[in-house]
Amino acid sequence: MHESFRLEHDFLGDRQIPAGAYWGVHTARAVENFPITGTPLAAMPELIRAFGHVKRAAARANAQLGVLGQAHADAIAAACAELIAGRFHDQFVVDVIQGGAGTSTNMNANEVIANIALEQMGHAKGRYDLLHPNDHVNASQSTNDVYPTAVRIALWQGIDGLLASMATLRRGFEAKAEEFRDVLKIGRTQLQDAVPMTLGQEFSTYAVMLEEDEARLREARALIQEVNLGATAIGTGINAPHGYAELACRLLAEDSGIPVVKAHNLVEATQDTGAFVQLSGVLKRVATKLSKTCNDLRLLSSGPQAGFGDIRLPARQAGSSIMPGKVNPVIPEVVNQVAFEVIGNDVTVTIASEAGQLQLNAFEPIMGWSLYKSIKHLSNACLTLNTQCVAGIEPNRELLEKRVRESITLVTALNPIIGYEKAALIAKTAIATGKPVVGVAEELGIMTRAQIDALLVPEKLTQPLRPPS
Repeated sequence: MHESFRLEHDFLGDRQIPAGAYWGVHTARAVENFPITGTPLAAMPELIRAFGHVKRAAARANAQLGVLGQAHADAIAAACAELIAGRFHDQFVVDVIQGGAGTSTNMNANEVIANIALEQMGHAKGRYDLLHPNDHVNASQSTNDVYPTAVRIALWQGIDGLLASMATLRRGFEAKAEEFRDVLKIGRTQLQDAVPMTLGQEFSTYAVMLEEDEARLREARALIQEVNLGATAIGTGINAPHGYAELACRLLAEDSGIPVVKAHNLVEATQDTGAFVQLSGVLKRVATKLSKTCNDLRLLSSGPQAGFGDIRLPARQAGSSIMPGKVNPVIPEVVNQVAFEVIGNDVTVTIASEAGQLQLNAFEPIMGWSLYKSIKHLSNACLTLNTQCVAGIEPNRELLEKRVRESITLVTALNPIIGYEKAALIAKTAIATGKPVVGVAEELGIMTRAQIDALLVPEKLTQPLRPPS
């Protein structure tokens, strides 16, 4: 069967477009021009829905200001509703990495919206004499204000999801901190034995680190609510009616439920991508600390016979094709790799932001794609770490108790009770004989076993000294 086509044109000439396609000539050229990743815009559903919100708010503003007739505005708004509902996303076929500062993405949206609207009005696709992608769907707009606004809307929604995932993981660590609150262990600094602590204290730090990063992420999210919609090409508002910027931003906030506000200076806002750099830096912070946590989990669970062995991670899969019975910490490992990716994405965003010139940054597509991946992958990583790993962690209680009783570092806790000289004598003797501190202290007649046993409880070994009563 031969596929049927319709003929479309731009100022470069005519092109045959598949009759069933909702995209048009500008999209077709972009598909040819940017065969880069093989990943189409359809992989970013949040961005497509964001374009639906932006274009619908623009159509409503244009109708109120007399730029569009009500019939055209209603048809565009109805088509946008389809995108917001998740339909027609497969028609966004342009590669996520593209030249032109996002023009190809904007035109892909304009053409799809126009053709959906035309069909809903009872017309054939491509009848742009009745409703035009540029003259109507893109009225009072430019890629340079629509694209960054849509990216911010999409990122805002993505951050909401990431915050929820981080909160889920935080609660998972909080639950383990409570469960392990009375499990004594030896802490470590520089991978060497330090003083006693509880496993609960160790796990509580992971929860606190996440909570701190949730706050930083909310701060970064607040910066991207400032948009340049209405700036058109460079921020002067050319081709947009007076009052359009304020009205379009207000309608966008109502339509999307996101508290976007018009930037104070639209010329500055059109060229400045500092909010993306700030957000990327916070995502790098989240990734770095999350990776450190996973490093700890891998170390603490190392073994099971020749490693630290403080905790046991849930076994998720066979760890080797040659060593029977081997189990690897695959969940922390995959989260580590997500963190590496996010750190690399931050470098990309930094360089792309710095490379902007004069009144526009042409590299927002790679910034948007990098931030999208970082947010999405971090969100998935947090949920995976919680459900596949943290929830099933168990302490190696017997081993931890044995280490506490045998650890030379116990003499630090004896200092306030018996003094530095006697504590040093116990440590020196224990090291020389290989005997545990408890036995040495008893043999030297410095402390009885009952006195030492009374000391080996979490509230005395893991908290500041209480004044004598």
